[in-house]
Amino acid sequence: MKLHMLYFARLRERFGLGSESVEAPDDIRDLAGLVAWLSQRGPAWDEELAPERPYRMAVNQEMTTPDTPLKDGDEVAIFPPVTGG
Repeated sequence: MKLHMLYFARLRERFGLGSESVEAPDDIRDLAGLVAWLSQRGPAWDEELAPERPYRMAVNQEMTTPDTPLKDGDEVAIFPPVTGG
């Protein structure tokens, strides 16, 4: 499954990129699986995508939950929580 990934703020800085296309393994069906797979990319990925770290995700510009299903061609954004002020 091909996904277009977007990373914002501290995640973009830590990962060293703002966007990329990834070919996710066939067994990834939802955001939880995607996060687990991305976490295996190295220390920065594992640290930033750890359960205790605050971040939000959106699929095709809609806020999501970890059980949100994914399909080929989806756009997935990962970003820290944002506050106004």
